[in-house]
Amino acid sequence: MYGWRGRLGLIVPSSNTTMEMELHNFLPEGVSLHTARVPLKDVNEDELIKMNALAVEAAKLIKDAGVEEILYGCTSGSFIGGKDYETELEAKIESEVNVPVVSTSTAVVEALKILDAQSILVITPYTDEINQREREFLEANEFEVLDIRGLGIEDNTQIGKLEPYEAYRLAKASFMDEADAIFISCTNLRTFEIIEALEEDLSVPVVTSNQASFWLALREMDVTEKIPELGKLFTEF
Repeated sequence: MYGWRGRLGLIVPSSNTTMEMELHNFLPEGVSLHTARVPLKDVNEDELIKMNALAVEAAKLIKDAGVEEILYGCTSGSFIGGKDYETELEAKIESEVNVPVVSTSTAVVEALKILDAQSILVITPYTDEINQREREFLEANEFEVLDIRGLGIEDNTQIGKLEPYEAYRLAKASFMDEADAIFISCTNLRTFEIIEALEEDLSVPVVTSNQASFWLALREMDVTEKIPELGKLFTEF
C-alpha cells in the first residue's frame, strides 16, 4: 500500500510545475503524496484571493484519499491577507474536512523561528506589489527584513521555468553579513538543488518555501527523516 507510513495531501496552484516534483524526489520511504489543484495563472493579489476561495473544495477531494495532513502549497496565497490570514485559511479548511492543515506561510514562519533567525534576506520571483505584501507579513511576525529582492515575474508558468542557479546567484549577490538566514520564497521556484551549496558558501541557514512546507508537514505527521540535501532545517530539527 502506498502511504503505509503516512499520506500527505497537497493543494497547489494550477500553474505550479515545481512543488510536486521537488517533494516527490525526497519523499521518505512509506510516505505518499496526493495532489489537488486550484486555479491560478498570474501571481497578483486579485488572482490569489480568488484561488483561495476554492481551497475548501480542493481539500474535500484530497480527503477522499485518506490523507493524514493537508499542505496548502502556495506562499503568496497564504500570506496575501496579512498577519493571521494563513492561520484563518488553515482553520477554515480544517473545519470543513476535519483533517489537519498547514500552509506554506505558517511553515516558513515556524522554520525561521526554530532556526533562531531574526534578521533575514528574502529572495523571490515576485513583482514589487507581492514583495511588499510579503515584507508586511514577515515584519508582522516580528522578523527584520533586511532586504527583499524579486525578479518581477507575474506569470507563474514563467516562474516554474527558472533554473535553480538563478535563485542561488541572486541570493549570493544580495547577501549581507547581518543576515541570520536567507529565505527563498515561492513554491513554484526550484530550490532543492541549491540549499546545501548556499548554506555551505554563505554559512547561514537557508529556508525555502518548498523545503519549509515539506519539513513542517512531515513533522506534523511524526515523520522525522533527516535529509542533508535540504539543509540545516532537515538535519538538526
